[in-house]
Amino acid sequence: MIIEQIVTCLDDISPENRIQRHLEKVYLHSDDLLKRIQRVVTDHGRELGISLIQSASLNHGDVLYMDDSSLIVVEVVPEEVLAIRPRSLQEMGDIAHKLGNRHLPAQFEEDRMLVQYDYLVEDLLKQSDVPYTREKTKVKQPFRPIGHSHG
Repeated sequence: MIIEQIVTCLDDISPENRIQRHLEKVYLHSDDLLKRIQRVVTDHGRELGISLIQSASLNHGDVLYMDDSSLIVVEVVPEEVLAIRPRSLQEMGDIAHKLGNRHLPAQFEEDRMLVQYDYLVEDLLKQSDVPYTREKTKVKQPFRPIGHSHG
């Protein structure tokens, strides 16, 4: 089976419609969410080719296939992240600047900034006395590489 577009998001399907369908999951690491073309296998052994027509990336909960009896959904594999919780706007600006100089992609959720785990970043956070925790979590979207130029 070749998947060329995302059908919908699992959150947009009512619980009644979900429960009457067999659910299969495709487990992906966050880096794989950026790949438009890839071969994957569901947790029930069904082989799929993903060849997204659009340049959109995959996200946790995306429905790749749906019919009257089944659903195939993207499930992101939990990964090690650093959840940074600055105490002030000044502290947020300072640590964001330091992380930006390292060209690290970050994601922002309500009260925290997430970056992929890196022991050097953890050392920087300790030295800067910025509150953080090391967590294993499912990110909802991929960490996107940061492009830039110096001139």
